[in-house]
Amino acid sequence: MKQREELENLLNLLEEKILFLQTAKVTAIDAVALFSLHKQIEEAESERYKIIQQIDNLESVACSEELYRALLKLGYRDQVRSFLKFLKAQSIGAFLIHGLLDHGQRWLLNRLITQHIRFGTMGKMVRIELDRIGRRRDISALWRELGGCVGLGRQHSSTEIAERVFHWWKTQNVILVFHDVDCMPAEYLQELLDEFWLPLASQVREISQTKYQLLMFLVDYEGCVGCQDTMFVEQVEPTWEPRVPIKLPTIDPFCDRTLTDWIEMVETEFDTLPLVEVIYQIEDLVKEILENSDNGVPELAFSEICHRCGCNWYEERERWLKI
Repeated sequence: MKQREELENLLNLLEEKILFLQTAKVTAIDAVALFSLHKQIEEAESERYKIIQQIDNLESVACSEELYRALLKLGYRDQVRSFLKFLKAQSIGAFLIHGLLDHGQRWLLNRLITQHIRFGTMGKMVRIELDRIGRRRDISALWRELGGCVGLGRQHSSTEIAERVFHWWKTQNVILVFHDVDCMPAEYLQELLDEFWLPLASQVREISQTKYQLLMFLVDYEGCVGCQDTMFVEQVEPTWEPRVPIKLPTIDPFCDRTLTDWIEMVETEFDTLPLVEVIYQIEDLVKEILENSDNGVPELAFSEICHRCGCNWYEERERWLKI
């Protein structure tokens, strides 16, 4: 890394300067000269400390980035395969991401969007946090929130909101994300699908141009929405219509086989990560990760892995997760 090399060269020069000043101080007799040398040494040592801190920060960032790339290959195989199978056939669709608490629903969402959607987050992105508004007594709060997010203000109908999103889609990818759909009453979610998504998807479907994607993600953090089987389908049949959301496979805890395969991959592809210590056998390491993550709960497993790599999962995820 060029920046690190430049800092190390500067550090070496400062080390030489400090050594030179310290040598000169030994032979100096004049009080003024001694004082001047003392102040110069203090300034050089302060500068040396700052450079060492910069080098340490570079190493920390490099480790964090490598760990992030490695974690993107851990688990969620069924969900990713189901999503990619859909993308090969369709450019319009809604998806339910669901699982129990701490199962990494937001992590999976970011993984799907940043790794597997053409142009990733470069298109239009609309994010709605339903935990603030989902428990209110009428759905008008949702329309106000959604209208504000698409730039229409807070007094517009679902039809007008859908029309705005439709015009966006003509020139770019549009990704709609509804976090915490578990906070919404079932009838409100059905209304969101019937009054917003259905007309929007139908309007887009009528146009033969398929250059851009229109995707909606419903994220359930408690694993309760997926039980409403009549609202979703799990596989795309020939009779499927884009207005019907796809329920991705439920997120399950990581098993020992998943963790073992991942650690073996890390040893080969990410050998600078301080994960597998000499004293550990992979089987013992997997056992400890499972024991310290309530038997493979994904976010707890991420936290344990980050800890072993000298990182804090709760701090790093705020930098890693963009959506």
